[in-house]
Amino acid sequence: MNYILFGDQTRNHLLPFTFTRPIADIRLGILTLREKWEKLLQAKTSTLTEDYLSTKFPVVKEADNVLINGSIIPNPAMIEEIKQLTPNQTLIVGETIIALRLKSEDIDNLDWDVIDSVTPYISQSSPIKINYLSDLIVFNESQILADFDMLTKGRKSAPIPEHVKVTGKGKIFVEKGAVLENVIINTTEGPVYIGKDAQIMDGAILRGPVGIGENTKIRMSARIYGGTSIGPNCKVGGEVSHSIILGYSNKSHDGFLGHSVIGEWCNLGADTNTSNLKNNYETVRLWDYEEEGFVKTDLQFCGTFMGDHSKCGINTMFNTGTVVGVSAQIFGAGFMRNFIPSFSWGSVSGFAMHNFDKSVDIAKRVYARRGLDFDKVEEDILRHVYEQTLSYRRM
Repeated sequence: MNYILFGDQTRNHLLPFTFTRPIADIRLGILTLREKWEKLLQAKTSTLTEDYLSTKFPVVKEADNVLINGSIIPNPAMIEEIKQLTPNQTLIVGETIIALRLKSEDIDNLDWDVIDSVTPYISQSSPIKINYLSDLIVFNESQILADFDMLTKGRKSAPIPEHVKVTGKGKIFVEKGAVLENVIINTTEGPVYIGKDAQIMDGAILRGPVGIGENTKIRMSARIYGGTSIGPNCKVGGEVSHSIILGYSNKSHDGFLGHSVIGEWCNLGADTNTSNLKNNYETVRLWDYEEEGFVKTDLQFCGTFMGDHSKCGINTMFNTGTVVGVSAQIFGAGFMRNFIPSFSWGSVSGFAMHNFDKSVDIAKRVYARRGLDFDKVEEDILRHVYEQTLSYRRM
C-alpha cells in the first residue's frame, strides 16, 4: 500500500511553521508527525502539499493509495482502521477526514469539500488533531511519553556512565554515540531520551519528560525542564521549559525559553528571554494567520512561536504570546511587538523590510556551517514565502 500525507485547512492556523514544511513535518514530542506515522505504518510516506513545497516534498502516487491527514496524531487503533479501508472508502470522525483510499487518477481531481463518491467509515480510535499553534504546547509532553515508549520498546539503552547522577524511578534511554559528562538527570516526573551522538555537557540538569535529538549539544549548566523536545543538530544552553525546538537551531547561552516553539535555522542571542505568563494571569491571545488577527488560546502559559531562519540579537525580550514569521532579524532593547512579520528587520522602535538577497546570503552561510548546501529548491521556497507575506510587512 502507498501512503500519502496531506494537509487540510489547519495549515493556515499552523503558520509560520507550515510556510516552509508540510504539517506532517512539524515536530511534536520526540518525533515529527510524519515519523510517528511511518513508524506505526512501517512504511515510508510522501506528501500532497502546496505547489511551491512540492519539489522538496514530492508526492509519490501508485495504483492504490491511502491519503492520510498529516495533522492527526496516529495511534495503533487508528492504524488498524486505516488498513481495513476498502477502495473509495474514507475514515472520518465528525467532519474531519482521517484517511481516504483512492486510485492514482482520482487524486489530482480530488474535491476535499464534497466527496460524494466515497463511503464513510467512522473512526472509533479517539484521534487527536493538531489545529492551532497552541496545540503544539498542549500536546507536547504527552507525545514525549508516547514517542519514548515507541522508540525504546524492546531495545536496550547504551550504558549510563557512573559519573552521571540519576534521581527518580523513571526511565532513561541513551542512543549509541551519545556523550554524557557530569550531568544530573531527574526522571521523577517522566523519562529522558537522548539521541544518537548527542552531547550533554558538564553541569547540565535534565528533568523529564524530555527528548534530546541526534547530534544536539546541551551546553554547560543548562537547565532543561519537563515537556521539552529538542530536535537534531541544535545547541542549547540556559533555561528551557515546556518548549519545542524543531531542529538545526541554536539557543547557546543563558536566557529563558518557556512554552515556546522555535523553527529550524533560528538563532537566539545571549540572554534572550521569552515571557510565557502575563502579569495579570489572564489567558493569552496569539496571532493567527487564518483569522488575520489575535485569537484566544485558553492557555495561561504561552511563549514565542518563531518561524524558520529567524534570528534575534543579545538581550532580546519577547512578550507573552509572540509570533515571529520566517527569516525575521530582531534586535534591540525593550519588549518586542506580539506579531513580527516574515522578512522583517528591526527592533522596538520599528521594523523595515529585510532584503531578500541578504536573507538568502545569511541562509547559505548558516547551512555551510553545518556542511549543507542551501540550494535553489530552498531559495525558491523562501522566495515564495517572501512574496506571499509582503502585505504583512506593510501593516
